[in-house]
Amino acid sequence: MQNKGLVKLFALLFGLVSIYQLSFTFKANQIEKEAKTYAESKFTDSEAINEAEVRYLDSISSQEVFDIGVSSFTFKEVKEKSMNLGLDLKGGLNVILEISVKDILKGLANNSKDPAFNKALADAEEIQKDAQESYLESFYQAWDAIKGDQKLASPDIFANRSLDDVININMSDDEVKAEIEQKVDESIVSAFEVLRKRIDQFGVTSPNIQRLGNTGRVLVELPGVKDVKRATELITTTAQLQFWDVDNGQALGSFFAASNETLKKVLGVDEKEEATEAQDTTATDSDSTIDELLGETSTDSTTVDQVNPLFDLMGPPRSGGMIGIKLEDKDKLQSYLNMPQVRANLPADARNIKFAFGLPSVDPETGVEYVDLYTLKGNRENEPELSGAVITDARQSYSNTNKPSVTMQMNAKGAKKWEEITGRAFTNKSQIAIVLDDIVYSAPTASNGAISGGNTEISGNFTVNEAIDLANVLRAGKLPASADIVQADQVGPSLGKEAIESGSKSFLIALSLVLLWMIMYYGKAGLFADVALLLNILLIFGVLSGLGAVLTLPGLAGIVLTIGMSVDANVLIFERVREELGKGKAMKEAVKDGFANALSSILDANITTGLTALILFVFGTGPIKGFATTLLIGIVTSLFTAIFITRLLVDWYVNRGKNLDFSTSVTKNLFQNMNIKFISKRKVAYVISGILILVSLGSLFTNKLDQGIDFVGGRTYQVRFDKAVSSEDVAKDLNAVFGSAEVKTIGAANQLKISTKYKVNENSAEADEEVQTMLFNGLKSYLPADISYVEFSEATNGVGKVLSSKVSPTIADDIKKESFWAVLGSLVVVFLYILFRFKRWQFSIGAVAAVFHDVIIVLGIFSLLYKFMPFSMEIDQAFIAAILTVIGYSLNDTVVVFDRIREVIAERAGFKGGSNINSAINSTLSRTLNTSLTTLVVLLAMFIFGAESLRGLLFALIVGVVVGTYSSVFIATPIMYDTLKNKGEAPKVEE
Repeated sequence: MQNKGLVKLFALLFGLVSIYQLSFTFKANQIEKEAKTYAESKFTDSEAINEAEVRYLDSISSQEVFDIGVSSFTFKEVKEKSMNLGLDLKGGLNVILEISVKDILKGLANNSKDPAFNKALADAEEIQKDAQESYLESFYQAWDAIKGDQKLASPDIFANRSLDDVININMSDDEVKAEIEQKVDESIVSAFEVLRKRIDQFGVTSPNIQRLGNTGRVLVELPGVKDVKRATELITTTAQLQFWDVDNGQALGSFFAASNETLKKVLGVDEKEEATEAQDTTATDSDSTIDELLGETSTDSTTVDQVNPLFDLMGPPRSGGMIGIKLEDKDKLQSYLNMPQVRANLPADARNIKFAFGLPSVDPETGVEYVDLYTLKGNRENEPELSGAVITDARQSYSNTNKPSVTMQMNAKGAKKWEEITGRAFTNKSQIAIVLDDIVYSAPTASNGAISGGNTEISGNFTVNEAIDLANVLRAGKLPASADIVQADQVGPSLGKEAIESGSKSFLIALSLVLLWMIMYYGKAGLFADVALLLNILLIFGVLSGLGAVLTLPGLAGIVLTIGMSVDANVLIFERVREELGKGKAMKEAVKDGFANALSSILDANITTGLTALILFVFGTGPIKGFATTLLIGIVTSLFTAIFITRLLVDWYVNRGKNLDFSTSVTKNLFQNMNIKFISKRKVAYVISGILILVSLGSLFTNKLDQGIDFVGGRTYQVRFDKAVSSEDVAKDLNAVFGSAEVKTIGAANQLKISTKYKVNENSAEADEEVQTMLFNGLKSYLPADISYVEFSEATNGVGKVLSSKVSPTIADDIKKESFWAVLGSLVVVFLYILFRFKRWQFSIGAVAAVFHDVIIVLGIFSLLYKFMPFSMEIDQAFIAAILTVIGYSLNDTVVVFDRIREVIAERAGFKGGSNINSAINSTLSRTLNTSLTTLVVLLAMFIFGAESLRGLLFALIVGVVVGTYSSVFIATPIMYDTLKNKGEAPKVEE
């Protein structure tokens, strides 16, 4: 092998970088364990332990905890660089929100009462139930069907005052549609910006928000969120833009003075020592928005002695507010100001005062973040004089001093009110607060008098990006659109912890079995393969960590599967070296030729598997994308370690003059001189496969499949009880509650999976909460007597709801169709690739026929057994991932066989009546069985010792590996042979 020095350098660099990336994960885990130990030494109550753990981690957030010599890192930096865990390993919330295009259209039409327009909106909703197109396209379809002579550019619809700058009554429907499409897209982008800013405030580690294509759907992943109700309310509530008068009157100075004295009495602050204690106690009594979401409580990272609880937090304003405070003190000050005893100090004419905070700013000298407190003039209704509904447009611009600003335009009603508000602000020399979701974005003054016409400019200390963002959120205010949760997965932290433990256990068992098998089968050469395999695993985790990819439970299964499949390349190489040695070649020459001859098969096999994994990555979402990610990374790293690292080690050993047998005394002559006539037995295989396919199809048509909510819609809950329960009894009780419910025992007898279609078409957070409350009431007789609804929802002490999922019927239909196209797309891509590589369509036909054979049989087995197996065999997105993996594996096997057939017929001048095909299959038999056995061992270890939620996926893979191994020899090859025109003549000796 040439360039050995370069390979060594790359291997060393890749290994060091991977170790560097993973070191942050190990350090973060170590510190979190120390925090847990500390908390458990102080408290016994689970909630108190959790709070103490969080306080400990908060206290060291800015401290340097990891020194690697050339650099040191704070705990916050270590945590940011550590590997991200998915929801199924950490717990949390994964939702797909759908921004209501219907609401946007109604807003653009100024809530038109036009009968045809409203009927088209209603008809579009019906069309959407069975459509793949967007809601807007369905609306156009419905409108065209009923419009008659009416036009979209009617004054009663879109040719209104709000849109008179872009739509006039002379425009055709096609011209209006183009403008409406742009306005709808702008509104969705604006709504996305609002959601992103809200999520950024959650304080969740590695949140993920992304728009799905050009649709109105937005994917939101919040690992670690525990208060799911609070989270869903915050991300589904329509964005509220408001304009408030700012009250900076002198009377508030006396209010703060009186409140400071009140707090001294409430907190018992008489001496400095007591002040410190009171500070910690109070902080745990009031959770911030972030902490309520996470179910955690934060306190100051440092303890400060204070005599004046209120004044010691206050400083000069930084951005135009009344006072400035450190961002870390914001939650504490908020809790103080919300105390009834404190609000009682407000003057009589300021009883309805509203406190709000501005955007954080960083002190350039100290790096400390500050935030300003604003006091807003409220009223009994707690409503502003002017809301964002009046904004018709907002754009980023530049002020007279060439600083970034935002210009906005209001409608006639808003313009009149705005003139009144700005005139009052000019007279009183006061500010006007522009508030979005209770955060003051800007508080300008009306220094030039009342502003007429509704066209105004907001200036402040903005960067260009901040001005663009503000313009985006201002536009969001003009078109309030609901954001419904159409798909949701919630995983409790206890289930995530169990998933990590079971996943790690199965991973180590599978790895140990593979390492031992390679040594037992190939001796010292197997040891070299093991070294390459261990480096492969290090690289996989290192790449995942370096890319910031999220490790999910299916992703962990993908890594475990990669372990089983990665030995395939080494097996191919070792088998070819053994063949070369059997021909009498010298050791060095045999190694060189063995690696060279195996390369084509290795590349073809991995490319076909990689293509299916790529399609899975493109079509998959959430955990399934994680599965595809690890599989793709594993394929690349496996190729590098098998082709280069194993070769490096083997060459090093052989060049020292030592002998390498590539076998042990037990396996030396195993599968040697095999002479099975596979082609002559193909009719028997056709009969066996025909029977299996007929039985499978019969079951699919009669027994059907157990379709999960991914494909039919509904809500599913996984509930744990403190004792064994009868699924039949629970189903009877829940049928009385929901009208219809499906209940299955999952794993242990104290764990049930409950599915219902009750209110399946309602996607609001209120409907979700209602269904979950009904579930709790329906299960009360099976739960501990003293368990509360909150404890049930959070599965406190391991009893209650540990997992929940929801899929609306609309998105379920989309998932079903996307899954179909994913499977079909993978078959087409692979057909074309094999045609390109082997230059004969017969090879492509054989490979695709074998894949169809495997998929039908896997589906048939699931159809036959789902009622009897003690684990879930639902057909969901994870099952589609398994099917695509089976396709990849089956093709991997088939391509290796085909590659050898191509080589043999080239050497021996044709097919010769199938004799050369028999010879080729016999020569690959050792590799085929070896790879299949190692892969099965890995899958079985994961199936037996892994997480309950993966059993269905793993069972599909196990069946797929067995059937795929069989089909590559007995289906793909015979069909390829039977479709040949010129089969050649068999040698007389065979006849």
